[in-house]
Amino acid sequence: MSEFRFKRFSVRNELSSMKVNTDGVLLGAAVTLEPAPVSVLDIGSGTGTIALMLAQRLEGRCRIDAVEIDAPSAAEATENFAASPWAGSLSLHHCALQEYMPESEYDLIVTNPPYYDASLKNPDDRKAAARHCDSLSFDEIALFAQEHLSSGGRLAMVLPSDSLNALLRTARSRSLYPYRLLSVRTTARKAPRRVIAEFSRSRRETLQEELCIMEEGRYTDRYIALLKDFYLNF
Repeated sequence: MSEFRFKRFSVRNELSSMKVNTDGVLLGAAVTLEPAPVSVLDIGSGTGTIALMLAQRLEGRCRIDAVEIDAPSAAEATENFAASPWAGSLSLHHCALQEYMPESEYDLIVTNPPYYDASLKNPDDRKAAARHCDSLSFDEIALFAQEHLSSGGRLAMVLPSDSLNALLRTARSRSLYPYRLLSVRTTARKAPRRVIAEFSRSRRETLQEELCIMEEGRYTDRYIALLKDFYLNF
């Protein structure tokens, strides 16, 4: 059985169409949790890693729902939730986001969304659905957030840097405004490849930050500090 071990929980990583990956882990570790949310939704949960990381950071003092359309992924995430120390605060809903009707608003919505529009699709239909926007677009995510975020709530996602401008336009059309933008560089010499973008209902000066993962062949101190509570080798 394929399993990815974190310091305080393990993730079965065999059935999910999208495996544990750096993008999701970065979002789980870096998303703003102040003020602490009471309710969280993870869209496209996959293995459930992001939801589990947030449960750890919040010590289970939060209701965390997860939505996953892929049946094997949903089953695997359910197992991972049940095996964790925070099983009582985690719930998995096997359905499309478009079919999900929450009973109350969320203080935080997180997602590592599909973001490829026109690129050649993976021949594996499940992986293609997880990677491509056909089944879940930025606008559908923003619309859901517009309808189901609490007044002070935030939407946070990780995506390629070259998709940011399109996302900013889409978010603005849904009355969501950039709260924080964290650009992520693999090395200092390379342009940012990823950005963690957080949005709120209120217009404010955007907090802009940058994270570099590697310097001179070693993980940077900031990257280690961000993930030291999760990765076994940090």
